[in-house]
Order: sequence, then structure tokens, then C-alpha cells
Amino acid sequence: MKLSGKVALVLGSIKGIGREIGLSLAESGVRVVLTYNDWEEHLPEMRSVFDKFGADAVIEKIDLLDTDRIQGLMDRIRDRFGRLDILVNNIERGGWPIVHGPYKRPQWDLEMATTLRAKWWVFDKALPMLKAAGDAAVVNISSIAGVVGRSGPASYLFNDGYAAANRGISLLTETWARIGAPQVRVNEIMLGIFETRNAQGTRGWNLLTESQRRAVIDHIPLGRAGTPGEVAMAVRFVIADAPYMTGSVIRLDGGYVLGGEEVAPMPPGVEGGS
Repeated sequence: MKLSGKVALVLGSIKGIGREIGLSLAESGVRVVLTYNDWEEHLPEMRSVFDKFGADAVIEKIDLLDTDRIQGLMDRIRDRFGRLDILVNNIERGGWPIVHGPYKRPQWDLEMATTLRAKWWVFDKALPMLKAAGDAAVVNISSIAGVVGRSGPASYLFNDGYAAANRGISLLTETWARIGAPQVRVNEIMLGIFETRNAQGTRGWNLLTESQRRAVIDHIPLGRAGTPGEVAMAVRFVIADAPYMTGSVIRLDGGYVLGGEEVAPMPPGVEGGS
């Protein structure tokens, strides 16, 4: 897909990974609609970044848990740009065990509603415009929590509901790829441990002890957390450079799912053995 002149809706864009994705697309000539609902203290910085770049960006405050408001968002995109070519589903709620402790029902409901329900409603309402574009792309952002669950060093980061919801995203990706084909490609980028998401730049990371933080990083073969810019590069690849890929999951985790175990050297064996 040639990006210049396209229109993208990037959810959860006020800071961190979402903002970096929006900026990366804007730098390629994409006209971007950026949503946020909370973290309003980051709004001036967000506006400054996009204004300085001179991007054709629309910033929308919207509570996507209020599903009745989503059609209105699509109507405003159609009125402003007349089309929608790209949807980046970058919204989630994850309750860190180290932050929230044992579940209370409102936390569980918030995680499910944000990570699954809001994504579904946005895709459903966006689909007519995406199909009309004729060559559109959807990227679902998910987490390796859907693979590793609340286990190992990630036990402090990923709780049960968040892990279950992220496994559900992969099912949505497959279903939407079937629904969207052939006009709309739908793929998923499954994130591991990233700055501003579940490592440096988050309050939960600062609540971990040094040994707990070290255990998380030591479990990553590449030995570090990822950066928002690396997510943005992967998103651009899926949108612009993978025209034959749909229904697929790219795991961007520095190898966390593999774990930090080393491969032992090949033993010498028994001389003369067959």
C-alpha cells in the first residue's frame, strides 16, 4: 500500500506506542485521526508533537466503551476525509498484579470491555469505509500475555483477565481477516515487554524490586525492553509492505516467549558409537 494520502484511525494515541504509531504514519503522508480518553495531562505534548511536524492530524476525545458514540466518530471521519484506509486498534486495559492486587469486578470488567468489546465495535463500524477503500489494512495490537498468561517473571505484569482477553484478540484477528477479505487485510502485532506499556515509563515497573525487574529482562534473549519506535516500524511494515499477509500474528517480543534459557553446547558423544 502506498501510504501518502491515505487516512488512518489510530486508537489510544495520546502517548507512548499509540502516539509513535500515529506520528510514523503521518511522516509517510498519512492523514491521521488520533483518539484518546484519559491521560489528558499528555494532550499539550501530543498536540505539540504533531503541530511541529505539520501533520494533517485530527485529535478526538472519545470514550470507546460507550459504543453508541463510535458511529458518530466514523461519520466525522467520513465528513472530514471521505474515506478510511487504515485502522490501528491500539487500546487495552491491563491490571498489573503488582499494581492492582487481587481482582475486583470493576477492574475485570474494564479490562474486558476495553481490550475486546471496544475493538470489536470500532472494527464493525469502520468496516464499510475500509471495504469501500478497496485496499485497506487493520492492525490489532495485542500482548504476549495471551500466550504466557500469569506465569514466570511476567506474573507481576499480566493478570488472568488481561491474558484471557489478549488470547481473544487473536481469534478476532482471524475472524476479521475472513470478513474483510479481499479488500481489507487484518493482522496482529503481539507485543512483549515494551517501554511505556509494561516496562520503563510505567508506574508498575517502578513498583517492582530490582531483582524482579532483572528477572523480566533476563527472560528476554535480546536483553532489553522494546521501544515505541520499534512497534511503529512493525506497524508500517504490516500496512505498507505485506500485501499478501492477512490473518497473521507477528510476535514482537525480543524472544520473551522463547525464554532466557541458553542452548548447551553439543556434548562430545561416545567415540566409536554408531
